[in-house]
Amino acid sequence: MAHAQSILTPPQQGLGQDQPMDPRPSEPEGPDPPSPGGFRQGSSTSYGRTAPTMPWPLLLLPLLLLAVSGAQTTRPCFPGCQCEVETFGLFDSFSLTRVDCSGLGPHIVPVPIPLDTAHLDLSSNRLETVNESVLAGPGYTTLAGLDLSHNLLASISPTAFSRLRYLESLDISHNGLAALPAESFTSSPLSDVNLSHNRLREVSVSAFTTHSPGRALHVDLSHNLIHRLVPHPAGASLPAPAIQSLNLAWNRLRTVPDLRDLPLRYLSLDGNPLAAVGPGAFRGLAGLTHLSLGSLQGLAQLAPHGFRELQGLQVLDLSGNPKLKWAGAEVFSGLGSLQELDLSGTGLVPLPEMLLVHLPALQSISVGQGVRCRRLVREGAYPRQPVSSPKVALHCVDPRERAAESPTAL
Repeated sequence: MAHAQSILTPPQQGLGQDQPMDPRPSEPEGPDPPSPGGFRQGSSTSYGRTAPTMPWPLLLLPLLLLAVSGAQTTRPCFPGCQCEVETFGLFDSFSLTRVDCSGLGPHIVPVPIPLDTAHLDLSSNRLETVNESVLAGPGYTTLAGLDLSHNLLASISPTAFSRLRYLESLDISHNGLAALPAESFTSSPLSDVNLSHNRLREVSVSAFTTHSPGRALHVDLSHNLIHRLVPHPAGASLPAPAIQSLNLAWNRLRTVPDLRDLPLRYLSLDGNPLAAVGPGAFRGLAGLTHLSLGSLQGLAQLAPHGFRELQGLQVLDLSGNPKLKWAGAEVFSGLGSLQELDLSGTGLVPLPEMLLVHLPALQSISVGQGVRCRRLVREGAYPRQPVSSPKVALHCVDPRERAAESPTAL
């Protein structure tokens, strides 16, 4: 039996049977094993203590910051131009160049640009024409942004942008364009096109079909002479452009254009001489969430049920229409999702008593001169009966007086 016990618990070397064991753990032999991050946790000293070291995540922090931050520098550029380089990634392994050749005159084109150019500014150069040869050469094929604003462009070639396979943003505002060639942008995956402040009179929706048909597109056609917007043909070989934001403010439209089949979410018709806004005016725009009809020229009345197709509308701006009068609360019928309504600068005040009945989701109304009304639901002092309904009121606040007007229960 004694022999079996010696096999299970061998005696400690150097210690007698009656001598107690040292409770302190023995010092490990050799260097400390590395931590999972590859850094040694510490080194043993002659006093048995471990020297503190920096945790490995903190040592990696500067490298991680280099990977996500960018640095800007300049580089040699074409005479008169400025080239700004922005570097990204670990050890500046990725770079993009912005080239500014604005305000130099028409002799600047065609201008050679670095191979990694992401944005080219050719604004304010008195350019009268742009064609494929002007926008060709090394560096143009990877161009993502192009600024041709504030020039003298009266026309552009249908193939002017055909080699810009990665172009996402195009600014041709403040020129003299009178027409837009069909399929001008079919070679580029554009997401933002600015054609404001030109002399366009008639524009086809099909002109904005891009290389990426499903990509959301923002189009600015404000401050032109547009009197007609040609809808996308039903049997066209190319799909309708995915225009989600369309600015048609300050043109010459007398009727709401036919924009059906466009996935519009934002539409501005400010400043147009619209003669009427009646039933069917917004047919096919059930996905619209923001509509601006401010400062319309000559519109005296909104027809009942004029917005009934806009079931998803959340924001409606009717400001700046001093001649606009009520034609009944049915004007807003169908706007079950409307949350914000701007009536400042209109003749639509005081508000009709049945307004909130047609606008069940309405949260706030602007009525002009800083006065803003918010929806309030007043519960009675006692529990409400199942057949009764809470009192809904508009609580209006004038910031000039810093006092609330007495709300009217509807």
